[in-house]
Formats: sequence, C-alpha cells, structure tokens
Amino acid sequence: MGTSPPESLHNVEDSTSRKSYRVPPLWRLLLRLLRRAVPLFCRLRVTGDIPAALRDGPLIIVSNHVGTFDPFVLIAACAAHGVAPRFLATGGMFRAPVFGAIMRASGHIRVDRGHRTVTDALHRAGDALAENSTILLYPEGRISLDPGLWPERAKTGAARLALHTGAPVLVVAQWGAHEIMAWDRPATMAATLLSAVYRRPVARVHFAGVVDLSDLSPGDPSAARAAADRITRHGLDALLPLRADEPVMPRHVDHTRPLSTARTYRRDEVTGDAS
Repeated sequence: MGTSPPESLHNVEDSTSRKSYRVPPLWRLLLRLLRRAVPLFCRLRVTGDIPAALRDGPLIIVSNHVGTFDPFVLIAACAAHGVAPRFLATGGMFRAPVFGAIMRASGHIRVDRGHRTVTDALHRAGDALAENSTILLYPEGRISLDPGLWPERAKTGAARLALHTGAPVLVVAQWGAHEIMAWDRPATMAATLLSAVYRRPVARVHFAGVVDLSDLSPGDPSAARAAADRITRHGLDALLPLRADEPVMPRHVDHTRPLSTARTYRRDEVTGDAS
C-alpha cells in the first residue's frame, strides 16, 4: 500500500451508530465447512482467545504468513472462536475463475498491488471496520521468503489502518501450516496436500492478544512505522514458543519456495544468527 494518509477513513468510535455488517450466507457456509475440513489435513492446535468484547468487531487481526495453506488454517481457527474475518487479499485471487466469484460473494477486500488504486483497499477496509467487521491481513504482504520462515519486515498498511480508525489490532502467531501444502506448482501443491491426510502435520495457531498502540498519533509521520514494528515484535514474541524445537531453521524444507533475507526483520535478535 502507498504512504499517503487515509484521511477519509472512518474512526470506529463512530461505528456504534452504523449498521453492523451482515456476513454473507456463502461465507458463513464456507466457515462451517472449513472448520471441519482443515483438521482432515493437519492436527490443528488453537490456543489463546479473542476477547468476547471484540468478537463482534470492529477488529483487525494480523498474522505471520508461512505458507499457501495457512489462510485456511486461520479461517478454521477464527471460526472456532465464532469470528468471520474478511481477508485483504491480492487482486489476482479476485480475477481467478470461480474462486474470484467466491471471494467477491464472501465479502473479502481486493488489494491491487502495483496499481495506482492499491490505496483504495485501505479505504474499503476502513469502511468495513466502520460496519463492525473483522478484517484479517498479513502485514508482510506475502508468504515469508526468509530461509527460517521468520516474519519479514511488515509493510505499514495494517498499522495505518489501525491508527486512522482506532480499531484494535489482535496478533495471531502460527506455525506448521507450511508443512501441509507446497509453495508452488499445481501438481506439487495437490500432491503435498493429499499426502498431508496421512502425514498429519501439526498446525499451531495462537491468538496472542491486542497490541497497545494508544501512545502513537496518526498525525505523527513516524507513527505508522513504529506501530508496524511493534506489531511485528508482538508476533515474534508469540511465535517463539510455537516453534521452540525449531529455534533457527524449520525441520520441513519446501524446495519450491524461493528464499531471501532482504526483508527479514531483526533475525539476529530472534535467533542469535546475524546472517
């Protein structure tokens, strides 16, 4: 997303007078199906909680991004808590045959990366929060390319959305979903997904609480970066226990996934490895 301030975003303090968002029937159905289907491919372990006062929105949920299957794991975990999140997802998903129609009918929000209209997604997300929606997004903006699958340096979109709307940010840490399905190549993705039925990898999702951003002002030019880094730090702290037996590198290596340390966030502080 761009860096121009989203001046027209609604502050969620005004959302009490607005009509609450009604989750589309198709999305309600898919939530129920995915809650039951995801455990067929993994042993899903959900810890932590979403405070009852936040479950009806407005709420921003942010998570680290470890693999192609982890959105389904997150959906199942949210559904277990009675929350129907609306994803901010890349525009390519909305252009795909059939799947794009499902995304639109389910109320998700399109992000046109690399286009002038990319900031429109931030305004649509602000409107959704004003309707008491729950928004789910990945601050990194992509699946982590770090060799150790540590979170990359977050973009500022989620932070700016939180600062300009006042919506709380709840951090989710997850680990293990990268073992369920490969990164790329449809045949490999399908083969690894089918093999997960008998491999039964463990997918852990931890709802790690709300990040306090109350001391940051949306009018401060440095606030968005500070908020983004604080969100990432909170997520890293929550991720460490989930992968305590894999403190540097993951056991499972997906050779189809490209690697890069260009955007790795404070890896030396997390793992003791300054490389």
